[in-house]
Amino acid sequence: MKPVIGVMPLWDEEKESLWMLPGYMNGIAHAGGIPIVFPLSSDEETLERLVAMCDGFLFTGGQDVSTELYNEESIDCVESCKMRDEMEAVVLKKAIDLDKPILGICRGIQFINVCLGGTLYQDLNIQHPSEVEHHQNPPYDIPVHEVKIEKDSPLFDCVGADKLSVNSYHHQAVKELSPQLSVMAVSEDGLVEAVYRKESRFLWALQWHPEFSYMRDENSAKIFDIFVRAAKK
Repeated sequence: MKPVIGVMPLWDEEKESLWMLPGYMNGIAHAGGIPIVFPLSSDEETLERLVAMCDGFLFTGGQDVSTELYNEESIDCVESCKMRDEMEAVVLKKAIDLDKPILGICRGIQFINVCLGGTLYQDLNIQHPSEVEHHQNPPYDIPVHEVKIEKDSPLFDCVGADKLSVNSYHHQAVKELSPQLSVMAVSEDGLVEAVYRKESRFLWALQWHPEFSYMRDENSAKIFDIFVRAAKK
């Protein structure tokens, strides 16, 4: 039976509307899952029922994580969505408590890190300037830098390599790592690019974007595959 994957919604502040990048949905479907987009809701009963009916959860990209969640004052370029933060915090906690598989992408790694006790660089240009390209122009399925993969990590077991060329589109990143998370990959300039939670059956999070590249890049497809397989068990 195909597992059902709950996908966190994207929010357009200007249009006051939910939307979704097809790569998130199609990447899950290509791997054998059934993706459904969650409503943007803070109603705990609604979220509890949705979490119960899903076999796994994808935490997508989008707005910056609110600095209130890691006790910092915001700098001018930070744009967050309070309702999304509130909703995803409930979903993440319930999913971890039920030990259901979780995959985070871009904002997903940042949000998971913060919710589990870590902090973020609010803006890399200001707080971690580097010659490594972390905010590429389209097309977004083209790799722009490398990451080094820890050989004792499940990501190494998944892709069978200690380096990957990845795409990159973000201005925030993990600063202080959550004590609940372990590093799976780092960028050439030392940023955390992938993490996992050892205590979970499957909790991975990545800073790059396999949803843009899974059709042309075997390793991006493998990440969706291993996530959906975990949700089948």
